[in-house]
Amino acid sequence: MPFLGQDWRSPGWSWIKTEDGWKRCESWSRELERENNQRNLSHSIILNSDDEEIFSNEEQEYTSKKRKKDHFRNDTNTQCFYREKWIYVHKESTRERHGYCTLGEAFNRLDFSSAIQDIRRFNYVVKLLQLIAKSQLTSLSGVAQKNYFNILDKIVRKVLDDHQNPRLIKDLLQDLSSTLCILVRGVGKSVLVGNSNIWVCRLETVLAWQQQLQNLQMTKQVNDGLTLSDLPLHMLNNILYRFSDGWDIVTLGQVTPTLSALSEDRQLWKRLCQYHFAEKQFCRHLIVSEKGHVEWKLMYFVLEKHYPTREQYGDTLHFCRHCSILFWKDCRLALLFKDSGHPCTAADPDSCFMPVSPQHFIDLFRF
Repeated sequence: MPFLGQDWRSPGWSWIKTEDGWKRCESWSRELERENNQRNLSHSIILNSDDEEIFSNEEQEYTSKKRKKDHFRNDTNTQCFYREKWIYVHKESTRERHGYCTLGEAFNRLDFSSAIQDIRRFNYVVKLLQLIAKSQLTSLSGVAQKNYFNILDKIVRKVLDDHQNPRLIKDLLQDLSSTLCILVRGVGKSVLVGNSNIWVCRLETVLAWQQQLQNLQMTKQVNDGLTLSDLPLHMLNNILYRFSDGWDIVTLGQVTPTLSALSEDRQLWKRLCQYHFAEKQFCRHLIVSEKGHVEWKLMYFVLEKHYPTREQYGDTLHFCRHCSILFWKDCRLALLFKDSGHPCTAADPDSCFMPVSPQHFIDLFRF
């Protein structure tokens, strides 16, 4: 289990416990030290040749530290966050812990970069980014904002490569561009972290991403094996009943005439409405056809505009009420090794876990 120092003057060293004791991880520090040695050597050659200046040890140490900071600040591709599986959520100072955990700190330290590669967690991370774009973007620190756009860049590249979930990303970028337009136009009215030119560049980047997704062309896959059209009707119908998003049903219905007919099933849309909305909501927006039948498909899209739909994710973050720890729970490790996902001290850890929705994640850090 790695231990990360919490010194406010630096990100701290990363340590790993081994059989011989604690050892420091030197994944990126060696590269920095090698680069600093080369630069120090070049400086010493220049100064010795002129014989006019001599750096003291303190000045060399100061320039070395400043060079390390500039290296991370200027490298836009560097993601300055830890890939931790769990963090402690403390909202006030105690005798053991000083300070509190913010939304930006949690976003930096939790492993969202790897989560987007997991198909079970992809929708969860996208929804969280969308909520942050709507209301919490300006509350993030400069490093957290940088990591936010780095992760978003990874998501866009992933969608452009595998052509999966483009509609989700288009909705996310639409909300983000609207927020950035308001912030850029109202410079001076709100407190922005960073130069105003940075926000303008971010808006231009988002608009470029939107254009790339708009020009995305789905390549037709040539496959001589079994296709979706070869499945029997009852299996196709069973697949449609597995969807929880009405837009996915409409999109699938555009593939073949058979799927188009199955996607118009009234019973299918009735069950979808009953899954997402309550009966009181039905009565307020009841739509009846001329023949006296309820138009469940139209009702779903009308209700979707007025009420939030039920969220469904393959995997989410979990919060331990006993330890006040927010963590990713790996179901495979939990089954094989009875790993709870964090060092829990409760007698029955599973009874203390609760799934954290994207909105609940943001609410955890509202003080």
